[in-house]
Amino acid sequence: MSAPRIIVSVTNDLYTDQRVHKVCSYLHSNGYDVLLVGRILPNSKHLDSRPYSTHRMRLIFKKGALFYAFYNLRLFLFLLIRRSDILLSNDLDTLLANYLACGLKRKCRVVYDSHELFTEVPELTSRLRVQKIWKKIEQWIFPKLKSVYTVNQSIADIYEKLYNIPVGVVRNVSRKWEPKNIKSKEELSIPEDKKMIILQGSGINIDRGGEEAVEAMKWVDNAVLYIVGGGDVISQLKNTVVKNNLSNKVVFIDRVPYDEMMNYTHHADLGLTLYKDSNPNYQFSLPNKVFDYIHASTPILSSDLIEIRRVIDKYDIGEVLKEYSPRSIADQIISLFEHPEKLDKLKANCVKASKIECWENEREKLNVYFPSIT
Repeated sequence: MSAPRIIVSVTNDLYTDQRVHKVCSYLHSNGYDVLLVGRILPNSKHLDSRPYSTHRMRLIFKKGALFYAFYNLRLFLFLLIRRSDILLSNDLDTLLANYLACGLKRKCRVVYDSHELFTEVPELTSRLRVQKIWKKIEQWIFPKLKSVYTVNQSIADIYEKLYNIPVGVVRNVSRKWEPKNIKSKEELSIPEDKKMIILQGSGINIDRGGEEAVEAMKWVDNAVLYIVGGGDVISQLKNTVVKNNLSNKVVFIDRVPYDEMMNYTHHADLGLTLYKDSNPNYQFSLPNKVFDYIHASTPILSSDLIEIRRVIDKYDIGEVLKEYSPRSIADQIISLFEHPEKLDKLKANCVKASKIECWENEREKLNVYFPSIT
């Protein structure tokens, strides 16, 4: 008897999506035949070897309404003609194709992994007509779903109240990070005589604190801010650095493989997560960088958001901003650096928290949706 086939779909190019990679790897290890489907872009990097199969579709349109329409059409046809026992849809932008394809296939079920409050992201709240379309899709399909989980309890509570169905929680917690070879500061061109601050991630976008972090460096001396990753505001941040003569205080590192990124995080004295409370999606967010910082033993300075505060307070691994402004961010960074004994305590607490807040523990929750067959 062949292993049950799960087709997992996303709209990204697969390269930096750690959550989906972790889920697919776990499903594969539990005996499922896994195929991950996404897209390929002109600048997409080659995927490293993975234990499961992947397929990246090449599309004419790269963004906007035409991209989402054609992607869902292509994905629908792709799913319809391939053997599958389970369709795992990641986020609302793949749900329509998965739901329609599943409805036309025998002995197939759809599972929905909602990574965020999709209809409340800034890119949609500022475009009411487009937001309305996505809400209509969600309102039509979501109440009919039988297997749904999301990234934290706050978002699960919102969906349960909206659609009156149970929603589980599988947080985007990092794997235990046990690197065999950590590059030195010298190899990474990190100054030995300055404190290092890091803001990392593949989604350094509007309202996620990059602008304020760069501005804050005007008042922080003897320290360097490393922005490692990519996003919509990177070019804007680079312009701000030039405009304010901050080139000796802010360094940009393009997207790199996870382990290479974590080398930078390992050397950092402080990790930033500065999402603004500007929309419901950010208000209830729990970025995976929080757990990356924990596993790199890097104390955290965060904006005051409910899910992040919950983790920081539980383990005493950082501080929450007293006020959200570049100057206040700078003052709190300076205060932390002036108290090395406190940083050492926060760092030690990160080590303890990493043994609990790890993917190896969190992934067991997936068994509710995908029972082990090994």
